[in-house]
Amino acid sequence: MVRKVYQGPGAAARCRREDTALTALAGRLPVATVLARDELSLTVASLPGVPGQDLIGGGRAGPVLAACGRMLRLIHAADPALVEPAARPGRVLVHGDYGPNNTLFSPDGAAVTGIVDWEWAHAGTAVEDLAWCEWIVRMHHPDQVAALDGFFDGYGDRPAWADRQRAMTDRCRDMLALCQRWEPGGPAVARWRDRLRITASWTE
Repeated sequence: MVRKVYQGPGAAARCRREDTALTALAGRLPVATVLARDELSLTVASLPGVPGQDLIGGGRAGPVLAACGRMLRLIHAADPALVEPAARPGRVLVHGDYGPNNTLFSPDGAAVTGIVDWEWAHAGTAVEDLAWCEWIVRMHHPDQVAALDGFFDGYGDRPAWADRQRAMTDRCRDMLALCQRWEPGGPAVARWRDRLRITASWTE
């Protein structure tokens, strides 16, 4: 079992959202089974697999990111109303923090065995998840940026760079605002301010 405790602004709402997502997606996507929930924590069954970032560090960025792309296509094909009943037409189910950091794989990296951390799930646009997976790679694995071609090929689409970068900087601003509300002037504020600056400086 794994027990996740939620902290910071909106913690209870994020806990409820993840519970809703996991319960609704059970049997549809490789997500953990919810065993118990209280206001600020969720207990789920553990999932098999190797963390994607570990596999990328071990030289398997190609298969890992291609599998990320294929799985994201399946996520976006799910009905967003499962998580957000009032979803507007044309929206997709957005994981909200998608990338190899929140994905488990077979040892060779070719197959996704689990997707975790659904607290930011919502009805939104596909570019949000596409851009954030790219952001994870560019920020934490800059030597593997070339492998992103396999990610977009696996997904079947590559939005324009301007749209992807805008989605990245928007998410960085959201995280900066969250940290400012949680701990004004704290180290996380400086970290996300720096990440925003770096993200805005990138070119494709």
